Amino acid sequence: MTAPEPTFLPGDGLPAPPGPGSAGFMGLPRSQRLAALLAKARTLPKVAGVYLMKDAEGRVIYVGKAGILPNRVASYFVPSADLGPRKHPMLDLIHDLDTIPCEGEWEALLMESRLIKDLHPHFNDQMTDGKSFPYLVVTTRDDFPGVFITREPAAPRFRGARVLGPFTSGGSLRHAVQVLQRVFKYRTCELTIEASNPANASFRPCLLHDIHQCTAPCANRISPAAYRADIDRFLRFLSSKRSAMLRDLRAEMEQASAALDFERAAVLRDQLRAIERLDDRETRGDEGEYDWQPEVTMFSGDPLAMSRSLARTLGIESIRCIEGFDIAHLAGEETVGSKVCFIDGRPFKDGYRRFRVRSVENNDYRALQEVVSRRYREAGKGHELYPDVVLIDGGLGQLNAALEAFAQLDCKPPMVISLAKREELIHVPGRTEPIRLGRENAGLKLCQAIRDEAHRYAQHYHHALRTKRLLPQRKPNEG
Repeated sequence: MTAPEPTFLPGDGLPAPPGPGSAGFMGLPRSQRLAALLAKARTLPKVAGVYLMKDAEGRVIYVGKAGILPNRVASYFVPSADLGPRKHPMLDLIHDLDTIPCEGEWEALLMESRLIKDLHPHFNDQMTDGKSFPYLVVTTRDDFPGVFITREPAAPRFRGARVLGPFTSGGSLRHAVQVLQRVFKYRTCELTIEASNPANASFRPCLLHDIHQCTAPCANRISPAAYRADIDRFLRFLSSKRSAMLRDLRAEMEQASAALDFERAAVLRDQLRAIERLDDRETRGDEGEYDWQPEVTMFSGDPLAMSRSLARTLGIESIRCIEGFDIAHLAGEETVGSKVCFIDGRPFKDGYRRFRVRSVENNDYRALQEVVSRRYREAGKGHELYPDVVLIDGGLGQLNAALEAFAQLDCKPPMVISLAKREELIHVPGRTEPIRLGRENAGLKLCQAIRDEAHRYAQHYHHALRTKRLLPQRKPNEG
């Protein structure tokens, strides 16, 4: 039996659909009408919200969301606006607009989805490209519910789950899920986790636990009751105004503190602070929370956009974690390997590792096999999760060497690729020809940044070992 579809629009309900009689700027020549709409857009409050474009009869023909209403809405009516072939005809029909201010971008995302579902605006329906809308699904029947994005909410594995949506923008929804995961620390993995399974105690959680974005129920790091409380707060956040949610959280925190349950009070305090920061723009200062490597945060482009570009190139739904490998030595001496980790397109220093290779000399392929085997030994036994993509520095030979190492493991990684120098070709298993991308391709730039960082990290360790061997430390009594 499936759960009833929830009402998840924050606030007290939907505004009444605009009816006939809202003439707006009807009767004005096109140029004057667009100029009047532009002037109206620039007077909108500088807050997040939803905007409704209406035709001469007052019917809503398009619904959109905005982080800052005047900036987004005005962009439709400036003379240089290029809305593309699907949206441009809409300018001939817009005679007025309405807006609904929201408390934040996340409320705007939810409100936009509900309005589109209820009003069926013509131009929103025309831009689906034959694809179904994405939904947010919370598997509330599981011992440890997971949070997933899917276009098939009626699939058997989601039977009885809480379904939110539909949403119009898969990218916005994925970004919202990732940001809210920092607050409520729910799992997004596909693991089947049973609270009574004794194997949980020996399971090694993934990197999302290391960066404090998951409480790791897979490894018994949280009780079912505490995890369920986090999920309940997450669902309450989606189904009520944020201000009301904050009041409830503060009350819960004060009750926990009064009951001397300081651990629970601290969890609620951290969630309060995280929710209050949701609308803050990412700055260099915020990145310190994750200890990003400063050497590689300067490459141009949006890291999340780079990750999405690479995912499209590789034909996979999304990429959150990439690990890159390189080997360094000098004529076979002081052979070392490096592993770097990038999460959401940014380097994560706590996920870096270095390896001293002792089994081979002057053989990059064998050295790479040793390093890969040592790194993923636990993942191969099913005690740890693989990253979404493993990136090897090198060409087809290095890729095949890594694949031979993975072949010895019972559990295989989801995607292994290599990036060859000079021509910058991406080799992918199962493809007869490498992938050649333009030098300005965002996905290629991300691969290059990971490859270069793995090379830098390996060389740094190699030089340190050489220096230690060639220039031994002086004893205290030596002059």
